[in-house]
Amino acid sequence: MLCSVSKIGRPLRVDQIRKLYPIKSRHYYHGSSAKSLVMSVNGHSSSSIEHTVKRQKLAQDDPLDDVDLSQNNWRSPGPAAFDFRSDVVTSPTASMLTSIAQTTLLDDVFVEDPTTLSLEKRIAELTGHEAALLVMSGTMGNQVSLRTHLLAPPHSVLCDHRAHILSWEAGGVASLCGALVKGVVPKNEHHITLEDVEANAVLSDDVHACPTKVISLENTLGGTVAPLEECRKISQWAKEHGILMHLDGARLWEACAAGAGGLEEYCACFDSVSLCFSKGLGAPIGSMIIGKSSFIKRARWIRKSIGGGTRQAGVVAAPARVALEETFLGGKLAASHENARRIGKLWEFLGGKLALPVETNMVWFNLGEAGIKVKDFVTAAEKLGLRVLGGRLVVHYQIGGEAIEKLDVLMRELLGGKGVDGINGTVDGDPMQTQVTVE
Repeated sequence: MLCSVSKIGRPLRVDQIRKLYPIKSRHYYHGSSAKSLVMSVNGHSSSSIEHTVKRQKLAQDDPLDDVDLSQNNWRSPGPAAFDFRSDVVTSPTASMLTSIAQTTLLDDVFVEDPTTLSLEKRIAELTGHEAALLVMSGTMGNQVSLRTHLLAPPHSVLCDHRAHILSWEAGGVASLCGALVKGVVPKNEHHITLEDVEANAVLSDDVHACPTKVISLENTLGGTVAPLEECRKISQWAKEHGILMHLDGARLWEACAAGAGGLEEYCACFDSVSLCFSKGLGAPIGSMIIGKSSFIKRARWIRKSIGGGTRQAGVVAAPARVALEETFLGGKLAASHENARRIGKLWEFLGGKLALPVETNMVWFNLGEAGIKVKDFVTAAEKLGLRVLGGRLVVHYQIGGEAIEKLDVLMRELLGGKGVDGINGTVDGDPMQTQVTVE
């Protein structure tokens, strides 16, 4: 593990710091702001430690000697500033690194770590739920939640046909829960409605049926927002029929930042919610699931059973707390939405078509309509120093102005008649299938 101070431009390991300043006691932060993440090592401030380290050379081998560290990824802008592939590529910030160096190091399996417990309490309060549980990823958050809800087959989960739990989680619902996942194509081609649910939910107790036990929604999905009022309608109907509600809210932050509804308002519609700190908020790892205390108690058990118990979880919880406070509550997401709208408008101004409306931080170029092959689009972007996977561009909060200028050049070359290395012709296919091979 690395500490935030450095010698000759390289991060210093915690064990090296301890040799200089043996830690006599553990400290943890209080309060709701990441700015309160303050501690000292035996009374020495971070700045004094850094000053001392610069003057001292530690006589031991550096395990990173064989790693090219010419690009310091803790400085901004890093490679994420030119990467439109996904919001999972956001780089952890220097303040997150500092929080890791200052975090508590107690055991989360024993439910003892103050930093982790503080984050869980903070999320529970923000969402209006009784309790929360830290997990390592959005996939783990969804899978632990569904496995906690689903007790024994036969049972099924109803979701959008594009849902992450159906297409991007390695069939986990089937293998872990023994459940049938029924993907629904929304009639409005945008989001699942109560009408869609009523038409596809299985309420029968006939022995041939596989009854719907959980309705799982996703918000945002493909960057588009599930309206709060529709979530409320579906939630009310589900309660009337004894069906549980789960939300894959990995990007719920984006819906809230877009003004579609408050975090607590959305979460009130669901029995469980999974929230991701590394998608869009910039934390290196971690998600949170929320629900009733009894649900979280069982979820902790399920988490342990699939290898999700974490010992010194403070190193995960601390940067996640910074991401929550600085990126989401600090209001950094709104600017990325404005940048996405600018990109979408320019693409359309130049004659391109969008596969989906720009509602948050994603722009879906319909490459097929423009006669552009995905591989040619990726190659052309690379020549300008941009990284893309295909027609879906994720404009996360670390995308810089220089990247948007380069993208402007790319779009004008592709749609303005010049072409890039002869890109031309007609491409058939579903515009939503844009080679997004990782998420």
